[in-house]
Amino acid sequence: MPPSEDHRLVDLEARLEREDPRFVRGMSSGRPARPREYRRTGAWWGLALGVALLVSGIAWAQGLLIAGGLVLVGMAAQLADPDPARMTHRGFGRR
Repeated sequence: MPPSEDHRLVDLEARLEREDPRFVRGMSSGRPARPREYRRTGAWWGLALGVALLVSGIAWAQGLLIAGGLVLVGMAAQLADPDPARMTHRGFGRR
């Protein structure tokens, strides 16, 4: 491999290490972890909390809890939803 190609690979490895160290550690140990863009654990926790707020707001007839639950569910659903740019090839996105 020419030195210029080797230098590009080293730069790529360093950038990946800075962006997602958990993924790089998993690859080096032989037990790969999902890349950061595919981890949605926080979004699911936010969605669960938002639904809990919404249900408790409906049960107690508190408009502020209902509004907060709706906002949190909307934010978490946006985070849990896959990237719309990747879905265009399946016919779901804009043309």
